[in-house]
Amino acid sequence: MKDNLAARLGAWSAGHRRTAIIGWLLFVVVASVIGGMVGTTEMKSYENGAGDSAAADRILSEHGLEHPAGEMVLVRSQGPGQWRTAARAVAEGVGATGEVGRVQAALPSRDDRAALIRFEMKGRAEDAGDRVQPVLDAVQKVRDGHQDVQIDEFGDASAGKWLGDIISKDFAKAEWTAVPLALGILLVAFGALVAALLPVGLAVTAFIGASGLLAVGSHKLHIFESTSSVMLLMGLAVGVDYCLFYLRRERDERAAGHDAETALRIAAATSGRAVLVSGLTVMVAMAGMFLSGLLLFKGFAMATILVVLTAMLGSVTVLPALLSLLGDRVERGRLPRFGRGTRSRRRAGRVSGAVLRPVIAAPKTFAVLGAGVLLALAVPALGMHTESLGMDKQVPADAPLRTAFEQITTAFPGGPAPARIVVQAQDIEAPGVRAAITGFTAKAAASGEFGKGVTTAVHAAQDIAVIEVPLAGDGSDAVSEHALATLRDDLVPNTLGPVAEHAYVTGELAGSVDFNAQLKKGIVPVFVFIMGVTFLLMLFSFRSVTVAVTSILLNLLSVGAAFGVMTAVFQHGWGASLVGTESVGAIEGWMPLFVLVVLFGLSMDYHVFVVSRIREARDRGISTTEAVRDGVRSTAGAVTSAAAIMVAIFAVFATLSMQDMKQMGVGLAVAVFLDATVVRVLLLPSVMVLLGERNWYLPRWLDWLPKVSHGEAAVPVPPIRDAYAAEALR
Repeated sequence: MKDNLAARLGAWSAGHRRTAIIGWLLFVVVASVIGGMVGTTEMKSYENGAGDSAAADRILSEHGLEHPAGEMVLVRSQGPGQWRTAARAVAEGVGATGEVGRVQAALPSRDDRAALIRFEMKGRAEDAGDRVQPVLDAVQKVRDGHQDVQIDEFGDASAGKWLGDIISKDFAKAEWTAVPLALGILLVAFGALVAALLPVGLAVTAFIGASGLLAVGSHKLHIFESTSSVMLLMGLAVGVDYCLFYLRRERDERAAGHDAETALRIAAATSGRAVLVSGLTVMVAMAGMFLSGLLLFKGFAMATILVVLTAMLGSVTVLPALLSLLGDRVERGRLPRFGRGTRSRRRAGRVSGAVLRPVIAAPKTFAVLGAGVLLALAVPALGMHTESLGMDKQVPADAPLRTAFEQITTAFPGGPAPARIVVQAQDIEAPGVRAAITGFTAKAAASGEFGKGVTTAVHAAQDIAVIEVPLAGDGSDAVSEHALATLRDDLVPNTLGPVAEHAYVTGELAGSVDFNAQLKKGIVPVFVFIMGVTFLLMLFSFRSVTVAVTSILLNLLSVGAAFGVMTAVFQHGWGASLVGTESVGAIEGWMPLFVLVVLFGLSMDYHVFVVSRIREARDRGISTTEAVRDGVRSTAGAVTSAAAIMVAIFAVFATLSMQDMKQMGVGLAVAVFLDATVVRVLLLPSVMVLLGERNWYLPRWLDWLPKVSHGEAAVPVPPIRDAYAAEALR
């Protein structure tokens, strides 16, 4: 039988150490330099949308009419009219900064105890947050000089500045915390500094190299601003895992008495092959996001595929070269307190063996128990509600930005996030068009579903008009959604539709509704693609229909449990305080699809690794029950360490300020934990023991599938040059 690809790559790498190591470093440096030179292209606002709202934003962008960054200042007083002096001072102060355009007259509330001052920042909306500080200072000066009134500011620029500052701080925290955490766990796992540094070094360099490739790719496929952070998360998770699996197998074979050359050969043929299968499976799962129809997910797909591909290739090329170069010196920097790595691995094997004994003795009981736990955790997901979280839910309750948003929304419903109607006509100043706009404005003002202050901006040169209509409600609740539906289904088509070439409704709520509609439409093809291709990959890798089916079912249980926990914590608030958050009544709209894809990919890491070891043992001629016992026990230490690293990295994201990052961190951390414990320790072994020889069922008509070896005995890799053994043991 021919050597498998991973074995050949490992043999070449060990035999050409200098070429492999220098080549890897050159790739990382060149990719990083090129990426820095070309820069990263982020998606425009309209590219992150769908439906009518995206069409409206595209029209504005194409005609150079992108919505400027709007700001609002709310002045509240104890008695009617007592806000006037402070409001006048605010208007004069912000106008004097030179950073704002025309300041609109103060709009009083119905009880005359508050007023809203609205204005727009000059220049591009994208960088308004960088120029808003003088405006914030001017408002603060008025606030300090008028203690008898309360002044709150909110808007695109002030929110952009606050979010930019907090996101930069949060992601710096994540990046500087995740790497030391991974290193610390690896130190415990291996008990040696050099062995712990190898996986972290590989993961970090893979991330750097992939980031350069992402920058180049972003010029063709624009990416979201947080895509690189998602890439870091995935890069650390899979990069460390792949290296850990490979290194742990090599160390285990050395501990079993093999010489350095043989140990590396076995690791390449077994764990190396598992890394290739796992990496390919993860990339295929991520590719499913291209079918979502949303540029956000396409960017996530490109980023994760690039970093997984880079980490996978590094694991099967440069890692064997490094292990060949270091030999037993990989155990240098040993921490006496942790003893030798072999001793800790034996302890892990004894613990897993003790857990496995009752599972294998009573597989039906533990299969029902494991499935029952996951299904119980998944129950809350049946009532999952998704939406694009607004400012009132996205940021912490005590954040000044959220307080200002809530105060303005209460006093002037719809003020912070009005609907915008983009009207495009052959002649926007034609009498019929102007009469239609006037009629629309009158109907909107007379309706009880819209707030005060309907405004119209006519751009005669572009034959476009933009009408802003405050929605009743808080901008994202059922009242606001009903008002939006009234606009789209009644007012706009009946008043503006007959005279306009295009009349689209956009705004924050409209964008959220359209985005979620596209998500619901796109999740079906993504799901079908992932299920189908994963089935085929497992079928080809293990020549077993049973393994392919159970792989998918077990992963779906993990995903369902993760969805249930996310819903319970963030939608219902059960135990929310334990993760430093609160109930927001919904899950971020893009989260379920993203978590489904990521978890389905990452779960295959462990599944492929464990099942490969089981199949390897089965191919040696022992019974399936004994193969399950041997495979799970021998991989327990590596899976536990890998899961601990993933959980720790994802948990870091759960500590960040933004609600969507918290949801992502909790969902992924819980899923990985459940996958490495309930699924791998209870469900997988119990189900495989129950199935027995049926685990390897393959219909006769599929007998043409290539036979793939899972063990070192059937993969006689060509000997690596003689100088290797002496160098490795120096």
